[in-house]
Amino acid sequence: MPEVARSKAARERAERAREKAASLGDDIDLDAYSKVAKEHPYQDDPSRLPLETKERMLETGVILDDSSQRSGTFLQVDHSVIHSKAGQEGLEVMSSQEALEKHPWLSDYWWRAVAVDADKFTAQAELHQTHGYFIRALPGVKAIQPIQACLYLAQHGLAQNVHNLIIAEEGSELHIITGCATAPIEQEGLHIGISEFYVKKGAKLTFTMIHNWAPKMAVRPRSGIIIEEGGVFLSNYMCLKPVRTLQMYPTAQCLGEDALVRFNSVLVAAPGTLMDVGSRAILAARGSRAEVVSRAITTGGTIIARGHLVGQVAPVKGHLECRGLILSEEGRIHAIPELEGLVEGVDLSHEAAVGKIAEEEIEYLMARGLSRDQAIAAIVRGFLSVDIEGLPPQLEAELQRAVDLSEKELL
Repeated sequence: MPEVARSKAARERAERAREKAASLGDDIDLDAYSKVAKEHPYQDDPSRLPLETKERMLETGVILDDSSQRSGTFLQVDHSVIHSKAGQEGLEVMSSQEALEKHPWLSDYWWRAVAVDADKFTAQAELHQTHGYFIRALPGVKAIQPIQACLYLAQHGLAQNVHNLIIAEEGSELHIITGCATAPIEQEGLHIGISEFYVKKGAKLTFTMIHNWAPKMAVRPRSGIIIEEGGVFLSNYMCLKPVRTLQMYPTAQCLGEDALVRFNSVLVAAPGTLMDVGSRAILAARGSRAEVVSRAITTGGTIIARGHLVGQVAPVKGHLECRGLILSEEGRIHAIPELEGLVEGVDLSHEAAVGKIAEEEIEYLMARGLSRDQAIAAIVRGFLSVDIEGLPPQLEAELQRAVDLSEKELL
């Protein structure tokens, strides 16, 4: 279908989805947020950004003072792309809108991994898109350093609607650190982020996302992943700072034999926070595998931790693991694991545990010289330290740094 026709069809589907959502009602009023933002100037040298902006971005793993540590950088503030650059041959980093103009064939990928009419948030992203990033590794190219991207909200009351497209071509390898953050003020706004990932035959894509929102932010990511034969997709997600409401449920489709997907998430819900976070993997090819691991801590907020594995053929293997720690009487954690086997011979399993810190664990550490507070801090630190197999050293260091930065606030 021609690009113009595809675009028109997508917009018509989005309009119908928006009308349907309006009749059903929702917790987020899209009309309460502004769709108009002032322009921000392009920065050839992002290290010259204001110090507090760089510090907020640094908390999400985005380094602007030493470009040698990254193979590319994409920065968007509100609706403006302020920096976009690939630092290695064979990699592409640019605005998704620029990419569609440069590569007309990308229209075949647009709204393929995520349905444009999935809900009113996907519809909003289609009807009022404001950039987002495009990252691609050409066939056989392996990124030397991680590529970084930051979607930053500076304007109070703004709706930021982005559409991201990531492609790891056959035999390539990509490591991406992406951070979402707000300006260091009492910020209120809405972030809708559509992300479509395509992992081609024999490719590997590691995607690490660290959220650093504000207590009044509403966040609605919508992500889809398509993995071909022998492809590997590793997702690491961390949200340790307060946010008003977060809802996300990325879905990976293992369409090629021996495809592999792993989702790792670490969540902390402060008082007043509602998180509805999960991951789904559809195992549709022989030998495909999936693992979903979640660590959730509540200090007074509510966490709904979901996981869904679907075995459509045999043999396939999948495992869900959810562990929750309640540090406040007001906190709530609701674990919802789902296993769906459609044929004989699938191997799907799950384990879940939710509770408070056992008193005997605290007493054991206190007997070895720690104070009660030190004992609790050590237990929480160990709980948050998820061992992620296959994570490059640079990304492992970024995740640990995020935990260390949040530890004092958490405890």
